[in-house]
Amino acid sequence: MGRAGARRSRTRKKRPFWVELPLLVVMALVLALLIKTFLVQAFSIPSDSMQNTLQRGDRVLVDKLTPWFGSEPERGEVIVFHDPADWLAGMPVDEPNTVQKVLSFIGVMPSAEEKDLIKRVIGVGGDTVECAGDGPVKVNGTALDEPYIFPGNTPCSNDEGGQFKVTVPDGKVWVMGDHRQESADSRYHQDDPNEGMVPVDEVVGRAVVVAWPIGRWATLPVPDTFKNVPGRP
Repeated sequence: MGRAGARRSRTRKKRPFWVELPLLVVMALVLALLIKTFLVQAFSIPSDSMQNTLQRGDRVLVDKLTPWFGSEPERGEVIVFHDPADWLAGMPVDEPNTVQKVLSFIGVMPSAEEKDLIKRVIGVGGDTVECAGDGPVKVNGTALDEPYIFPGNTPCSNDEGGQFKVTVPDGKVWVMGDHRQESADSRYHQDDPNEGMVPVDEVVGRAVVVAWPIGRWATLPVPDTFKNVPGRP
């Protein structure tokens, strides 16, 4: 290239920041979209069904990566899943504004339009889950110690659906809310096409941490009681 060309190359002016800004914005949006699609997504707690573990309005981060490697939900995990059979029929949905739609599209803000739910996995494929009287809930004959249940609630209740004994098919999970007397979960949808189960294919991912508000920051580990349940997993 010669010395003159080398000097011109070294003295070439950098592009102004305002010229590079649109490219940086596009790159940031693409990165955020990839993270939302494959790694982590924010989810806003829409109801009281998971109290006191989760409060209405909490923001949790959902791990979407592990399902891509064939991992399925395990007992005790808190999961977010798509409405499997119109569980949310008739529930009001807030109409987001344009800014909210953009932020939710890239995963920065939870979507108000997606019909997703959040519950705790109690049984997985092959498990027998049952509850009689006030409880306890039993999985494969082993009684669960459930300190996460909302204070004053009983593990199950004396109403239609509150007493049950089911065997979970492969590829599905049985879910229940921690606020048992305020949760329209698997117990109350046994007449739907999935018999109250949630297909694994409808699971978005596992909620791993409460990220907002800051004062409620906490991880969401699997309770020790599930380690005592025999059988899979």
